[in-house]
Amino acid sequence: MARRPSLPKFGAHMSVTGGFDKAIDRGEDCGCDTVQIFTKSNRQWKAAPLEGADIDTFLERKDKTRITPIFAHAAYLINLCSESVPTRRQSVKAMIDELQRAARLELPFVVLHPGSHGSQGAKRGLQLAADNLRRVFDGTSDCAVRIALETTAGQGTALGARFEDLAELHERIDAEERLCVCLDSCHIFAAGYELRDEKSYKATIKEFDRVVGLHRLHAIHLNDSKKPFAEHKDRHEHIGQGQIGCDGFRFIVNDRRLRKIPMVLETPKGDDNADDKMNLKTLRGLVKR
Repeated sequence: MARRPSLPKFGAHMSVTGGFDKAIDRGEDCGCDTVQIFTKSNRQWKAAPLEGADIDTFLERKDKTRITPIFAHAAYLINLCSESVPTRRQSVKAMIDELQRAARLELPFVVLHPGSHGSQGAKRGLQLAADNLRRVFDGTSDCAVRIALETTAGQGTALGARFEDLAELHERIDAEERLCVCLDSCHIFAAGYELRDEKSYKATIKEFDRVVGLHRLHAIHLNDSKKPFAEHKDRHEHIGQGQIGCDGFRFIVNDRRLRKIPMVLETPKGDDNADDKMNLKTLRGLVKR
């Protein structure tokens, strides 16, 4: 009998309240195969220093769990192509810190939004983002942690709504060992990449592979969309309850080229894990056995 192909790795973003190790506890409670975390407050520049005891506790817990990979998402304030010079400088410093924190926690990559260019235009924004990503890598030359540039909905002046933006940043920086990509289903749908029928899904993935390359894809955010197609609005919804619907996710989770890519939820959630459990159950129910 032929060996059954491995199932996708499903997980969710988990809170680190109470300690980084608690994110693993919460992930296991939900039945996660993989987990995304913040290593600091996601909406503040200030970061409390990592304590040795907290790191040791996390690494010991990490060694005992089947959840892998565990990776991080950078703080939302970071904008490497901001119109403000002080903000750009602070963003470089903050991103260096994000990578150093991830290295101490032995995380493989940190997801980062490419940034918003304001009134400068996309061309100038891409140049600034590339220049400052190089500065980040220069400041972490002793670090192996990657940056996973995330696709965006293109809300406002955000870069990353076009696959070409991510490809251009890779080409400008030329650091394949440090740079990769995270694809968000809600974001690309909002940006105008169709997922809801098989022909369109295949065309979208083919275009991503042609422009960016599937070999650069290291993570997928699985989020349905509250807003209609191509409206450039970043509003996440529970799987199958939004504008994408179950069919779009069925195509993703059954695409064998993506089977080894960690897929995490960033869907709405309450104080408990009930919503994550519901969404993970929905995703697993879409996988062809």
